[in-house]
Amino acid sequence: MKRQFDVYGLDAPCIDLNLNLKNLPQKNHGALITGLSWQGGGKVSSGLVACARLGGKCAAGGTLGDDVYGRFCYADFVRHGINVDDMVLHKNAATHFSIVVSDQKTQSRTILFKKGTIPKLLESEVGWNKIKNSRYLFIADTSELTGKIVDFARENGTEIFIDADFYSEALKEMIPKIDVFIGSEFVFDGLFPESKEKGLEKLEEECREIFASGPKIVVFTFGEKGCVGYSKEGFFVLPAFSVDVVDTVGAGDVFHGAFLAQLLKGQSVMECARAASAVSAIKCTRIGGRAGIPNSETLQKFLDTGEIDYTEIDERVNFYRRGLEHV
Repeated sequence: MKRQFDVYGLDAPCIDLNLNLKNLPQKNHGALITGLSWQGGGKVSSGLVACARLGGKCAAGGTLGDDVYGRFCYADFVRHGINVDDMVLHKNAATHFSIVVSDQKTQSRTILFKKGTIPKLLESEVGWNKIKNSRYLFIADTSELTGKIVDFARENGTEIFIDADFYSEALKEMIPKIDVFIGSEFVFDGLFPESKEKGLEKLEEECREIFASGPKIVVFTFGEKGCVGYSKEGFFVLPAFSVDVVDTVGAGDVFHGAFLAQLLKGQSVMECARAASAVSAIKCTRIGGRAGIPNSETLQKFLDTGEIDYTEIDERVNFYRRGLEHV
């Protein structure tokens, strides 16, 4: 059955003020900001943007404040062709806000987060009809409401894709309901504390264990070390691509969205992971979580030649540099 959407994502998006520094200052000292950019953030939100950039037909549901930050996030979805009919803007509510400071010297980042005042999504606000008319439901949390939505999606033949970034017992209990499980290194360490020191090539047993519990596809990401995965196609290990890193924020988010986009195109699981790793690497060469996301042509050129065409990407960088002007 043909579905209206490829991917339906649930999130409470935030806005990121991204700052690049050569190195973080010591106490009572200052530092020159070498880059500044306003960009939308959120695990599923940025994943949806990556998926849409690579050809996926996406819809977003969730909550935002009806403030300048919320309207910016909303407009950025629209700009990427993402359906926002189910995104609720709450009057007099503040959208979640982050200051993301990236340190070039250590290639690390520090995130300062201010929680907004937006109410939690209500059952009556959930886009039930669009969810059952999507090929995948894209989630990143394991709340009670998300659990109900997952059950509804499964009953209607919608597959479940999770960005599992933090370990919890609720996550562990939800794994049997997941079709595509992509877990972070933090989640791997929570699930398999005795395996933390193993090399990536020795993690097949752990991937098989998650696969046996329900998911059709299992992937664990380990940042600059690469990723591992298991499916009916077998086990694989992929190294990360080597690039000149500017900013790592959102690297995992866009990995997930890019993986979904390639999965929708019918690629093998390993091909999906390789393309997703490439998208994540390209993103890291520019400031913020979204400016550096490549389109399909830029991605393919990088996969074929190892070269990054920044023509279109740097137009995005300039756009986001003046981000709030576009609300």
